[in-house]
Amino acid sequence: MACADDADATPARASVARVAVTTLRLGDFRNHAALALDGDARHVVLAGDNGTGKTNVLEALSLLTPGRGLRRARLDEMARRGGPGAWTIFAEIDGPDGRVRLGTGSDGVGDDEARARRVRIDGEPARSADEFLAFLRVSWLTPAMDGLFTGPAGDRRRFLDRLVLALDPGHGSRVAAFEKAMRGRNRLLEDDRLDHDWLSAIETQMAELGIAVASARVETVACLARLIAASRLDSPFPHADLALEGEIEAAVAGGGPAAEAEDLYRARLTEGRRRDKAAGRTLDGPHRADLVVHHGPKAMPAALSSTGEQKALLLGLVLAHARLVGETCGRAPLLLLDEVAAHLDPRRRGELFDAVEAIGSQCWMTGTDAEAFAALGDRAVVWDVGVAGLRRRPSWS
Repeated sequence: MACADDADATPARASVARVAVTTLRLGDFRNHAALALDGDARHVVLAGDNGTGKTNVLEALSLLTPGRGLRRARLDEMARRGGPGAWTIFAEIDGPDGRVRLGTGSDGVGDDEARARRVRIDGEPARSADEFLAFLRVSWLTPAMDGLFTGPAGDRRRFLDRLVLALDPGHGSRVAAFEKAMRGRNRLLEDDRLDHDWLSAIETQMAELGIAVASARVETVACLARLIAASRLDSPFPHADLALEGEIEAAVAGGGPAAEAEDLYRARLTEGRRRDKAAGRTLDGPHRADLVVHHGPKAMPAALSSTGEQKALLLGLVLAHARLVGETCGRAPLLLLDEVAAHLDPRRRGELFDAVEAIGSQCWMTGTDAEAFAALGDRAVVWDVGVAGLRRRPSWS
């Protein structure tokens, strides 16, 4: 992974391609027995009362990328209650590759662990959702993320890994492989199976994967920090000062050869076997890292900022990352903003819409009041979401 070469310069927006979902079909997904939405490359506003399924539409779109979506739900939880147990998502996207059809779903057979998530691209089976990243990158912000800065470090690591994945398609697989190897090591230690050759083999694998994971995180944070520093005066939201905390991450950030960092981590794992056995878990590694965020203008830890300041800070961070993805990958990510306008005054809402437009992303937004999005004008299509389904508004009236 490499970020844009000249982060302190603003590239021509024409160099960032817009990728838009123009068709969306849901079958037995969450509360939608059958949903059909046809549009164009403009932004999409989903307006309606709470409980009508607006966020479910965003969740479906978030599954057009690797992972478990914006709710991190199990496959069986996504199936419509009272339905057959299977569910489907189909989308057509327009971008620099022309029109591409993406599909995913589950056949509903077996318990959640036994179920398989099906993935198709242009009607052909794909090995995994990782292949979606060749055509579409997705980023989101939901109310559930409002406590990111005050919650546990694990939430911030997952948030950071989503940011990394949008830039480095192989990151998710490396994280999963590291965690699998770590679980294997923990089981060996727990079972008193101190087979040193076996443990050494696992620890070598963990060292290689762990340093790769840490390196991708360090590079993403560095790229994002440089972009934020260069564009902070242009952003309507407070800028974030970022740092990545962790001993492994500090060793990687020191700039030495990756092989030396791997040797260091492998030695620490070997030396810590008895300590980790007593603790019942591995105490060293990238799974212990934390993303440290400060409110830049106030030089204050984000966790100590007001609720409103934290919301604005997180929104600015998501927008900065979207810009970084566009400048690095040449295509703007799809943005999913759930209930984002509810806590912004009219001036801030207008600034948000202009910022999204400048990034080049198609943005899907939800809200209970369509009038909160009136500043978008003809830049967006508004759909009323109700218990009877979708209805496209002919105008803002």
